[in-house]
Amino acid sequence: GIILVAINPYKELPIYGDAIIHAYSGQNMGDMDPHIFAVAEEAYKQMARNNKNQSIIVSGESGAGKTVSARYTMRYFATVSKSSSNAHVEDKVLASNPITEAVGNAKTTRNDNSSRFGKYTEISFDQSYQIIGANMRTYLLEKSRVVFQVESERNYHIFYQLCASAMQPEFKHLKLGRSQENNLL
Repeated sequence: GIILVAINPYKELPIYGDAIIHAYSGQNMGDMDPHIFAVAEEAYKQMARNNKNQSIIVSGESGAGKTVSARYTMRYFATVSKSSSNAHVEDKVLASNPITEAVGNAKTTRNDNSSRFGKYTEISFDQSYQIIGANMRTYLLEKSRVVFQVESERNYHIFYQLCASAMQPEFKHLKLGRSQENNLL
């Protein structure tokens, strides 16, 4: 299969906007520079041409940019498959990522937003190749991080978000305090 080696520049680059998505849409692999959108376009075309499921595997070390690359791929599919009348499903697929990150990401010494689990995201398309749904599964959750963190690392983001919201009426019954008081740091 196709292999793309991407390097995390640790800063925003202007190579992931809608104009770039539209530039890669409909192009053949190799006609343009190597890019995550070229891989996504090839998978999308193969799905449409051969009516067969496709897989894109995003792999790498902590801080390599796997989560961001997966997000760009989902955004590519949402953009190229979008119908002019209804984009609600695509928006929901893209909007689910911050929730997943809050529950499964933590601050490590190498990355402030490090995924502590693997994700398998299955995106479903209809006969006209528009997104109709998605299913996300997680695996290899680092359960030890719930009860122990290395010094200078943090627990999962959701704990800090809950503690920061402790004074909200809907959270008062949880009797949460500041994260420092709950020994979460």
